Amino acid sequence: GPHQLAFGRWLLALALMLPFTWAALSAQPRAWLREWPHLLALGALGMWICGAFVYLGGQTTTALNIGLIYAVCPVGIALVGVTLLHERMSWAQRAAAMLALSGVVYVVAKGDLGNLRALRLTPGDGWIVAAAVAWVAYSVLLSRWKSVLGPAPRLAAIIAGGLVASLPFTLAEVAWTETPPWSWKATGLVVAAAVLPGALSYSAYSFVQRELGVARTGLMMYLAPLYAALLGWLLLGEPPRVYHLIGACMILPAIGLATRGTARG
Repeated sequence: GPHQLAFGRWLLALALMLPFTWAALSAQPRAWLREWPHLLALGALGMWICGAFVYLGGQTTTALNIGLIYAVCPVGIALVGVTLLHERMSWAQRAAAMLALSGVVYVVAKGDLGNLRALRLTPGDGWIVAAAVAWVAYSVLLSRWKSVLGPAPRLAAIIAGGLVASLPFTLAEVAWTETPPWSWKATGLVVAAAVLPGALSYSAYSFVQRELGVARTGLMMYLAPLYAALLGWLLLGEPPRVYHLIGACMILPAIGLATRGTARG
């Protein structure tokens, strides 16, 4: 089930992180426990909503719809970051963001913008929109709310907050809905989700955001369609197409331009 997968993913991610973060967490518990409202809110946004809601949406919508909806996230993150956090983005960087967005849309449309006319909205799109909005909020609040903890210990504490937020819904799913029985395949999915798009990617995102700021870090999400194309080639035997190359030629230079410099604006 969606909530069980999300809960298992983050429970395992927390278990993997605790050996490396426990010393920092136990050194000053009173200091960071005062941040519990922020940790709970960030956990609900980044781990519960951006986990279970995406899995719920994927049951009734298409990868094309998900890609298009999430393609708007970096623009939202940049706009909110500039407005609320007073981060600077030059006109060249804003133009680069729009070029990257165009490249994403081109890849998602498989090189034919006429494919976009075939899109049909489903209930799953609503779940994905909610998850995308939650990711924008998570990204901005992660920077706006300061913490006494370093990036890795803070992420572990946020994951704990996400587990608390999602636990009631996970228990309700187990009790009141019919989901496939647990299996070795389910275990493999949880392990993969915990390691790659869980502990490793969220830790990297926190680090890069601290170095580049919210707006420029959010633009990295434009690389997702290219990653998907490469992984599809390696894991599913789906060779990249010409539209992937054209999209990469739009996205990669735009990312380089938009993220020039390492100092926060």
